[in-house]
Amino acid sequence: MQQGRVAELDSTIALSAAKRSIEYKLPMADAMILATAQAYNAVIWTQDADFRNIEGVRYHPKTRGR
Repeated sequence: MQQGRVAELDSTIALSAAKRSIEYKLPMADAMILATAQAYNAVIWTQDADFRNIEGVRYHPKTRGR
């Protein structure tokens, strides 16, 4: 956690999140994560199926027993 950085949710990211929410049919919280990552050129690594097939996201499905 100490190696990370805090990203402020500003109006530019909030508007981008609203667009991503509609475009990808994402819940708003997921859209905020996506918009923030895109604003900072970051890659999202996730097991959340809502992010499946979105550019810039590395989706790895959950395996049974984990």
